[in-house]
Amino acid sequence: MKVRDLLDSKGKDIVSIDVNSSVDDAIRSMNTRKISAIMVTEQGKTVGIFTERDVVRSYITSGGKSFKEARVRDAMVTNLIVAVPDDELNDISSIMVEKNIRHLPVYDGKELLGLI
Repeated sequence: MKVRDLLDSKGKDIVSIDVNSSVDDAIRSMNTRKISAIMVTEQGKTVGIFTERDVVRSYITSGGKSFKEARVRDAMVTNLIVAVPDDELNDISSIMVEKNIRHLPVYDGKELLGLI
């Protein structure tokens, strides 16, 4: 099975938040949508991903700032590992286990297509 098949079956909705938003805003957005990761944008361009794990990291690295004070910019992951639609799911699964990641953006070379 290919990544494109999984995207077709699960849907391609992409939820994003601005890089300057608070961690509190990101948490609330993820909770409302019942998701555990959100893409981060700056001036309409994807610049990273923010996940549940990043919530914990933001608390630790901010010195205990409140989530309303902490910025997504300071806790997001920017060195994205991505998949393309023609990737085999078995190969992608191996990469996700090896790199200890649970969310993988899917790009077609020029635009974000979804998140698996």
